[in-house]
Amino acid sequence: MEPNSQEKVTPARPSTSLEVGDRLTVEIGPVAHGGHFVARHEGRVLFVRHGLTGEKCLVEITQVTSKLCRADVVKVLEASPHRVAAPCRFARPDGCGGCDFQHVEINHQRELKRSIIREQFSRLGKIEIDLDVIGVEPSNGLHWRTRMDFAIGAHGKPGLYSSRSKEVIEIDKCLIAVEQMENPAFFDRAWKGDDRLEVAVSSAGEMNVSRGGRSISGPTQLHETVNNFEYEISPTSFWQSHTAAPATLMKRVMDLLALRVGDHVCDLYGGVGLFTAPMTQDVGLAGKVHLIESSYRAIQDAAKIFKDEKQVEIHEGRVEAKLPLIRKIDVILLDPPRTGAGESVVKAMVKAKPRTIVYVSCDPASLARDARLLEDSGYLMDHIVGFDLFPMTQHVETVARFTPAK
Repeated sequence: MEPNSQEKVTPARPSTSLEVGDRLTVEIGPVAHGGHFVARHEGRVLFVRHGLTGEKCLVEITQVTSKLCRADVVKVLEASPHRVAAPCRFARPDGCGGCDFQHVEINHQRELKRSIIREQFSRLGKIEIDLDVIGVEPSNGLHWRTRMDFAIGAHGKPGLYSSRSKEVIEIDKCLIAVEQMENPAFFDRAWKGDDRLEVAVSSAGEMNVSRGGRSISGPTQLHETVNNFEYEISPTSFWQSHTAAPATLMKRVMDLLALRVGDHVCDLYGGVGLFTAPMTQDVGLAGKVHLIESSYRAIQDAAKIFKDEKQVEIHEGRVEAKLPLIRKIDVILLDPPRTGAGESVVKAMVKAKPRTIVYVSCDPASLARDARLLEDSGYLMDHIVGFDLFPMTQHVETVARFTPAK
C-alpha cells in the first residue's frame, strides 16, 4: 500500500458498471460493523478494507452487487494519524483475512469498536447509548489468542482464509496467537487431507491439536484456572479465546449479577460452566444454579466439573425449550453465540420475571436487537461496557445489564 509512481490507475467506468478489478480514488468514511469502512463513489456505496476514516486512498473493487461494492485499499494517498505499519506481514489486501485492524493504532481500534456498538444500538435497537471499550493485557494486542482453527493450504501447510474467500493463505506464525503456538514443527509440516486443525492452549501451558473432532497431539483434557476456580475441559469445548477473557468477564458478570444466598439463577448457553462455578459459591447450598447448554461435549465437561455440587442442575438442550420448564428464577445470565438470543428466548426470560438479566455478547448487532426486545418487554438496560477481547480484529465483547422498569 506504499505510494508507487509507476502504478497505473484503471479509469473507472460509470458507477452502474463498476467491475471487479476497477481502481478508483475515494475518501474513506465512517467505520461499519464487519471490519470495513464506508466510502462512496458516484452514488455507489463501497465497503472498504484496510482503510481508515478521513483517508484518501486508491482502492480496487473486489466484489460488485446490485446494492454495494467491496474494495481493498491498494495505496494510501493521504494517511490518517491513527495508521500504523501492520506488525504481521500477512495482514494485507491479498493476504490473511483473520485480522481487520492491524493497520490501526491499538487505542484507536477501541474507539472504532465503541463507534460500532453505538451505531448498532442506534440503528437496530433505537437506543442511544454511550460506553467505554476497555483494553486488557497484553497492551499491544498481540499473542492473546489461545484457540485457533487453521485450514490446510495447497501445499499442505497450515493457514487462514483470505477475507470473504475460501482461499487459504499459508502462514508460518500468527501474531495474535499465544507464543506457544509458534512451533516450527507444526507450521513446517505438510499435513495431508483438508480437515482443519484445531489448536488449544490452556492456562496451565498444555497444548492440544485436534482434527475432525479427534485429538491427535497433546493431552485430551485441558486444565484452566480462573480466579481460583478450576476447570478440566475437552480441547474442543468452547472456551473464551483471549488469555484475559475468562477472569475479566467473570469479575464484571458477578459484580452485575449481585447474587444473594438462596437465589435461583440460570446460566444460559452456559458451556462448560465458566460462570456456573462462582454462581454456585455465591448462592450457597440454599440456592440453585441451572446450566443450560446444547453442546454434548460441553455438557459432558460440565457434568464432570460439577458432579459434587448438589445445587447445580444441568440441562442439555436448546435454551428456548429448557428455560420455560424452570419454575423459579431470580437472576439470569446469558452468553449466547454470535446470533444472539432471539425473540423466543427473550420472551421466556421476561415471563420468568427475574430481577436481573446480564447479557454477555460477542456481536453488537444481535445484542442491540435483543436489547430492543427486552426494553419493549418492560426491562431497561442500566449498564453496558465493552471489552477489547479480540484486538486486531473487528470483534468486541460487550456486557449489558437489564432490570425491570419501575
